[in-house]
Amino acid sequence: MTTAEYIQSVNSRFRTGQATEHTFRGDLQNLLESLVPDIAATNEPKRQACGAPDYILTNKKGIPVGYIEAKDIDDKDLHGVKKTGNKEQFDRYKGSLDNLIFTDYLEFVYFRNGELATSVRIGVVDQGKILPLPHNFPAFELLIKEFTTHIGQTIKSSKKLAEMMAGKARLLANVIQAALESDEENHENSTL
Repeated sequence: MTTAEYIQSVNSRFRTGQATEHTFRGDLQNLLESLVPDIAATNEPKRQACGAPDYILTNKKGIPVGYIEAKDIDDKDLHGVKKTGNKEQFDRYKGSLDNLIFTDYLEFVYFRNGELATSVRIGVVDQGKILPLPHNFPAFELLIKEFTTHIGQTIKSSKKLAEMMAGKARLLANVIQAALESDEENHENSTL
């Protein structure tokens, strides 16, 4: 599948007026595996400590190389800055996953080590249909290839190890707190 074919497929589904975020997942999976045949894009993978990103991309050895979280087309908080939007979820993912893309299937926002690396838009919604932005296709394809060849960082200092472990400890604390609060709200007594 080419990027142009992907946009055509997404547009045909979008124009029905019945599409949701989940409608386009197979299209994105096919596109990713076509652009980078050496990776496998798994939709709805096993849950991670930080949550459940929509896709995990693995290399031939089954080693995770990146994660993708998809939102509905034209999501208004794809950068995760609004407290009433995606901020809490995106902050959790950025703090735990070092190679990550947030997407609404048309814009791809790439974070590396929690920092914005780049973003590219390959289509726009206009009057109920999706218009391709073919001048951005090469940049998008390069972004995906760079994303899938990312090599995780090697820890070379005790300071870096301490920083990474502190981040994971904060994440674990947040997960435990959320579980306890959920128990209180639901009057349950589950085990952690």
